[in-house]
Amino acid sequence: MSSNSRITRCLVWGGLLLIIAGISGAFLWNNLSPAGKGAAHPLPVYGQVVDFTLTNQFGQAVSLATFRGHLWLADIIFTRCPGPCSKMTKLMSELQAALPAKSPVKLVSLTTDPDFDTPSILEMYGKRFKTDFQQWSFLTGDKRQIHRLAVGNLKLVLVEKEPDFRETPEDLFVHSTAITLIDTQGRVRGIYETTESQSKQRILAAVTTLLNERTR
Repeated sequence: MSSNSRITRCLVWGGLLLIIAGISGAFLWNNLSPAGKGAAHPLPVYGQVVDFTLTNQFGQAVSLATFRGHLWLADIIFTRCPGPCSKMTKLMSELQAALPAKSPVKLVSLTTDPDFDTPSILEMYGKRFKTDFQQWSFLTGDKRQIHRLAVGNLKLVLVEKEPDFRETPEDLFVHSTAITLIDTQGRVRGIYETTESQSKQRILAAVTTLLNERTR
């Protein structure tokens, strides 16, 4: 690789790291503040999710109205991911199991890779993690809508890698390893990094805070 290529590559990846750090830093206190640890403090509002239309693992249309009246937890993965996606999905599976029966909490996994991740592929992927599809939706669809929802609304990172920067054929994306919490009004109330050792407990504590908020 030439010197110019190395410099260009460093600049590109440096820029991506700055984007990720900027978004993650804005929400870091979810993992450090009392509210992020489940104390009885109201969770902040970071933004409003706008309407979208995507497709679930059964080929059914899903929109913001689908989650009206529900809390929901959302992440972004792709099924042929060689990196952290399986660990993220395993954590989502553990959260599903930890939620009470008939919980008003939904789980949502967006794919970064809609050209490959068709509804049937997502259904097979979900079954690997003992998914209750009544509670957990895997969404695919138009790339622009996915990007707008993930990046513009859920405050996640999604960047498709240029072919020259891919270490393997499946090394397709740089994306967040976080889970976003959305309230019953479609507002973003927290973002939780799944690589943190206490992420499951913090997410469940935040869910409890919002469930109690609904009853007041």
